[in-house]
Formats: sequence, C-alpha cells, structure tokens
Amino acid sequence: MNDSNRREPLDRGRAVVRGLIAAVMLGIVAPVVAAPVTAGAPADTVLEHGFIYTVDRDNSVRQAVAIRGGYLVYVGTNEGVRPYIGKRTKVIDLHGRMVMPGIVDAHNHAVFAGMELTGCDLHYAQLTVAQLQQAIQACLDETRTKEPNTYLQVWNWYQEAMRPSGVKVTRADLDVLKTHRPIVVQSSFGHTTLANSRAIALAGITRKTPNPRGGVIDRDASGDPSGTFEDAAQALVYKAMPPPSARDILDSAKAALAAMRRQGETAFMLQIATRADIQAFSTLRQEGQLTERAYMAPDVSPDAMVGDPQVAVRRILALKDQYDTGPIGPAPNLWVRNAGELFQDGVQQYPEETASLLSPYFVNKGTTQKPDWVPGTWSGPAPYTPAKPFAHLLLALANAGIEPEVHAIGDRAIRHTLNAYAYVRAHLHGRDVRLEIAHAEIVAPSDIARFKTLNVIPDMAFQWAKPGPDSLDTSQDYIGIARSNRQEPEGYFDRIGVPVAQGSDWPVDPLETWFDLQVLLTRKGDWQFWQHLGPKYQGRFGTVPVVPLKDGIRFLTINGAYALHSERWIGSLEKGKLADLIVLDRNLFKTPVDRIEDTKVLLTMVGGKTVHHEAPF
Repeated sequence: MNDSNRREPLDRGRAVVRGLIAAVMLGIVAPVVAAPVTAGAPADTVLEHGFIYTVDRDNSVRQAVAIRGGYLVYVGTNEGVRPYIGKRTKVIDLHGRMVMPGIVDAHNHAVFAGMELTGCDLHYAQLTVAQLQQAIQACLDETRTKEPNTYLQVWNWYQEAMRPSGVKVTRADLDVLKTHRPIVVQSSFGHTTLANSRAIALAGITRKTPNPRGGVIDRDASGDPSGTFEDAAQALVYKAMPPPSARDILDSAKAALAAMRRQGETAFMLQIATRADIQAFSTLRQEGQLTERAYMAPDVSPDAMVGDPQVAVRRILALKDQYDTGPIGPAPNLWVRNAGELFQDGVQQYPEETASLLSPYFVNKGTTQKPDWVPGTWSGPAPYTPAKPFAHLLLALANAGIEPEVHAIGDRAIRHTLNAYAYVRAHLHGRDVRLEIAHAEIVAPSDIARFKTLNVIPDMAFQWAKPGPDSLDTSQDYIGIARSNRQEPEGYFDRIGVPVAQGSDWPVDPLETWFDLQVLLTRKGDWQFWQHLGPKYQGRFGTVPVVPLKDGIRFLTINGAYALHSERWIGSLEKGKLADLIVLDRNLFKTPVDRIEDTKVLLTMVGGKTVHHEAPF
C-alpha cells in the first residue's frame, strides 16, 4: 500500500479542526499543553548517535533527540543537538541502538493479569484432563491452610489446547480433587469459567437458573449445570466469591505496571475497569508510582445496554469527574473517557462457539479418521444487544464525550456493530469521536472497507494470527476453511489504510510485545513449541497478507495513540511531543524477521522520566 493511504485516517484526524474543537468542548480530548521548546536552553537529557525511528508522517530516521521538561525539544542530527547540551544535561550515547516511540496497548486487562502473576497459574500449558487435575491439586496442596472454605482461583487455563483436541472438561473433573474448597478456573480467553460443584452450590446455581442476558450456562444431558459458564454467565459464579481487597488490586496493578514497562509500554487502556481498579491506578499516580499513561474503560452491564443509556452515561461521567486527571502533561495521565469492553458475542472456538456468525458453524458428520465437515444449524447467539437500543446506547455515550469500544469477533456481531456505528456517525455531525471494535477476527469481505468509511479502529491481538490449537484444532474445521483463511484480517485493513491498533488482550495471551510483532509480520507461530503435534503448525496461518515492518511499528505506536485520542501528544517522536520512548537492544530493520521475538527493551521513558532500564543504561 502507498504511504498516503496508510496515513490518511491520521491525517483526517488532524485536519478536522471543527471536530477537534467540538471534542474539546465535550471533554473527549484535553486542551493542548504547549511544550517548552525555546531554542538555546539546555536540555535535561540528550540521546545521540542512535537510529531514531520517529514514526512521523514519513517514518523519518534521525540520530539524536533532546528532552526538556518531559517534552522533545529537538529531533535531528548529532551535530544539531549540540546546542542543547549543557553542564547538567545527561547525555546518553546510544552507540547506534534503535530508539522508537513507546508501545501503546489499546486493549488489555492489566489488573487481572497482575493477579495471575501471583496466583495459581496454569501458564497457558497444553494439558490433558489428568494433567489439569494434577496442576490444580498441586496448588491446593501448597495452600492447605486455606481449607475448607477459601476459594481457589485458577488462571490461564488454555482450554482450546486441551488434549485430545475437543475434550470437554466438567465439574466432575474438579470434584474428584482432594479438597473441600470451592474451585473456579478461568480460561485464558476470558470467556469461559469452569467451577466445581461446591462453587456452583455457593453461587446458588441450579438446573432452574436461567441463562443471563449475554451468557450461557452449559448443561449436561439431565439439564444440570455441567460446570462451564460462558460470557455473562461467569458473573453468576464470581458474584458469590469475596471480592479482592483494595490492597490486592493495588498490588496487582503494581505487578502489571512492572511487567508492561519491561515490554516498553508507555500507555495502555484497561478494559472493563471497575471503580476499584481505577482507584488503584489513581492511588499509584498520587504516590508517584504510575509509570505508564493509564486510560480507563469502565464496563456497561448487559442489562444497562438494553435499558436507559443515560444510566451508563451518568456512571462513567461520575467516574470521570472523580478520577480523570485532565490535560496531558509529562507525568502519566489517568483518563476516564471510554467505555469498554461492550460485548456483542463471545469466541468462535469449540466447544464455546459463542461468536455470532452470519452462517452456521460446521459439524462433523463423519468420523475422526474420515471426517465429513458440513454446515450445521448453529450460527452462534444473536448479538447480545438488539440493534436499536445498541445504536442509541453508543450514540448517548459518544454525545457525552465517552468513546466506546465494542467486543465483536464473529462476522454477524461485527456487521451489527458497524451498523450501529453508522447510526452514530450519521448523528455526530462531523465531531471527532473515536469508535473501536476489539478483536474483529472474522470480518465479512464486504465489511472490510466499512471500517475505513466509518473511521472505525480495529484493535487486535496479533498473536491470534498464527497456527495453534485455538486457530486450527478448535476453530478451523468448525468455522470452515474459507472463514478460517481470512481470520485476523490485519493485512487487509492495512492495505486500505485502516489504522489498526495493537490490543494485546493480556492476559488472554502472554505479554510478549515483540512476539506479537513477529506474528504480525509472518503469521507464523513458535514451531519449536508445537512441532510435537505435527507439521500443520509449521506454516503460516490463513491467506491474509502479512504486514510490512514499517506499518507494524505504526500499529504498536501512533495507531494506538490515535485509538486513545492522544496522537497529538504521544505515538511518534516529533518536536513538541512528549518524550515517551524506548531503546531496543537491536535494530528491527536489520533483524531477521523470525528473531524479532528476541528483542529486549533496554530503556523505557515516559514524559522524559526513565521508568525501566537495563544494562548499559
């Protein structure tokens, strides 16, 4: 694709002056804080002799930058930066190392991720039922003092990688463990919870409990709960559990921030942010421990989505009034100006099959040895919110200066969301409101261009675009080869200039930014990890075009900043912008594409302040 097409959505965002003024009036974006760029005054920090990849309009490469008061006051040559070096200026000789803007993660679940770092963690492992039981029993044995009533919360169950492929785990598999404790197991995808009989009983769930709006209670042949709960039905289990304490959430936020800054993240958006989550990050900011720009996206409950939209609006505005830090400056800001993740379906993998599709899932009418995959009768659930109230809710949020992000994976749910966004655009009268769809895995070919027409930003987890149990074993045959081949359409979006943003979805996937980038560039996975399962994991995934490195870097930086409505301040290294940058141990443009995953971040800087460093810095 040509550069002008790729940049067009960002150029349009900068050009809509009337929309920007209106957005400021609505509180969608903060007023611009002028950077101190007076020529001649010494800089606080100078980085020189580097490969400075700016991610500006032309993807310019420079040699040096100067930072004063948290802003970039010079971006240019080694010679040109000399006037900015004074007696107290810290000068860092990069010795040719690559510098680029900090990573902007437009979609994650950092608090959950922080909890998992210190909990009973299955580490996304490929397991048989017996191995799953052994791993959970080990956690129980290590915490015997918590018998008999303390819940055991188990994280990162890679349900789609259970062996043999397609095996279904039930509460009976947990009930045989040596414990009296209630057990709750969270799938790594976040859409399924497995519970033992005691946890189900404590939640008061019986065969008479109806499916909640936007969720499914899986049932056995007799109609009793089998132990698995999909999407909104998970809340039935979790509401019976004691909530984590404020201390627990604060510690989880700290752990998450430490992991993110090591990966080079300088800004992130927390999806489904609770008041307690926001309070934790607010506390860290007040204590000077917030090391990343934090964008909070409170949830909208399924019931609120079909009720009075002003209930959701008032709740989020109240959180904004209490916690939002206002204009962006060098210190990490905390914004409450989004709503997410507004679920319209689930996931397409078997056995869930809760992604909403335009045509049915496939079923095997043959045998395991001689399969015969044909269309069945199940197309997944209807989108979780009916069309009219959904469109009205999204418009009410946008009119209040709250930018929505919708979870939609199946092509029917995506079309449903695009239709609602078309309604929103028609009633915004040109105002600059950022509209997002999270994941956008299976997009009907005729809907790809609508993302550009409607200026809808897809934020996508790049690790999903590789061969693996979740994309092949529990998906490919079930959705059919045609849909499977065009899954994860980052390359199609990129070709027409849609500004794809990275949404790591951590901890759905491990936080591995550079592996994310490598998958985006190759659509291949870790063959060494999966080779024992056969050669099908060795090649590339699907037929979607790969993304060139220069565009992949934009996905990780300026496009994410655009999604967060902050591209005026962050996302590229340009004079007058904030000094949010990272130093890498290698030049990505000189690294074999299959070795990009080995990249290490040597220095992470937010607003000119170093928040992470490794030798030699």
